[in-house]
Amino acid sequence: MFVDRVQVNLRAGNGGAGVVSFVRSKGRPKGKPVGGNGGPGGSVILRADESVATLLRYKRNPHHAAAHGTHGEGDLRHGRAGEDRVLLVPPGTVVFDDDGVMIADLVSPGQEVVAVEGGRGGRGNAAFVNPGNRAPSVAEQGEYGREHRFTMEMKLLADAALVGFPNAGKSTLISKVSAVEPKIADYPFTTLEPHLGVVSFDGREFVLADIPGLIEGAADGRGLGHTFLRHVERARVLVLLLDPAIGHEHSLREQHEILSRELARYSDDLARRPRLVVVNKSDLDPDPAEIEALGAMSISAVTGDGVAGLLHTIADTVDKAVRDAPERRGYVRHRPLGPRFVVTPEDGGWLVEGLAAERAVAFADLTVDEAADMAARRLARLGVDEALANAGAVKGDEVRIGDLVFVYAPDEEE
Repeated sequence: MFVDRVQVNLRAGNGGAGVVSFVRSKGRPKGKPVGGNGGPGGSVILRADESVATLLRYKRNPHHAAAHGTHGEGDLRHGRAGEDRVLLVPPGTVVFDDDGVMIADLVSPGQEVVAVEGGRGGRGNAAFVNPGNRAPSVAEQGEYGREHRFTMEMKLLADAALVGFPNAGKSTLISKVSAVEPKIADYPFTTLEPHLGVVSFDGREFVLADIPGLIEGAADGRGLGHTFLRHVERARVLVLLLDPAIGHEHSLREQHEILSRELARYSDDLARRPRLVVVNKSDLDPDPAEIEALGAMSISAVTGDGVAGLLHTIADTVDKAVRDAPERRGYVRHRPLGPRFVVTPEDGGWLVEGLAAERAVAFADLTVDEAADMAARRLARLGVDEALANAGAVKGDEVRIGDLVFVYAPDEEE
């Protein structure tokens, strides 16, 4: 089964918690802080790899998670980092976040994007030692790994793409000139999935794609249009294959106009793409005047007539397109963390959301006065107190940050 569009749910690993630990020694009644840090959680990484041909594995299993980091221990033993989860995708895979924003276009093998980053490990009490506090009794919780949904779309990476009406002979042609052997029969919509073949001849080589037949209205999603038009987007050269056998329905000129119109409606860029016009089935004796009027080549995929010349012309056009066009590059979008925090009303109280605010209160035990005081100072430096006051919060209101609920006390000295 050829699968070229899937939705996946990806979850990064949680960070391990830091630990409070002391080693008692003479002259140090509180002991020496030796609590280790928690290990960071693993990230989920999408990587392009030539060993993968479709997105089928993610259709069957859309849920994937990275490993959690382990907790820190005493004697300055830090937790182990969670192993990253690397998911292999076909080159040519485009990744969109849940808002429909493209975050990556993985064109070349080895290109990758960190889809969800692992949670940060919490610091143990040894990390909080400073000249003013030689024996801190606080440690941080590990950070939860984020979880997000993504859409992945695969677009074939071809040098040239065969585009034409159903049953125009695209599958027959690609089977003749490459190692691809698509199912072929004498009825419309034979090809229900695109095929990609490497054409090698006379020391030359290019990648040729057989795109399922287009019909009028394909750009609006009619037939199989939208599903497969995306695979034309990356082709350097378009080969419009016309079929004289359907002349009673659409003349060669009408076929050319319909195909050109559908490509242009789908993408302005496709309208400007280098193209060749080819009339197949020369064994049916199509009208030479029509062929000449279109500036088309004439071939027969069945008998092989004119095919060798066509392959040289395609290779020449691809070579020129490579010289004229910039190199295909991948794309990975830098995704900022967003606002440090956001304050919104919630059920008679207030909700503070944001990674910075969550980190400010991520202590292992906030019932410890030292941890509570440190959290309060962090929130004040971050501007949360001021933001709550500006939003209308009053003393005694409940404030929630993650799973923690506090009482807003603006007049108290922390």
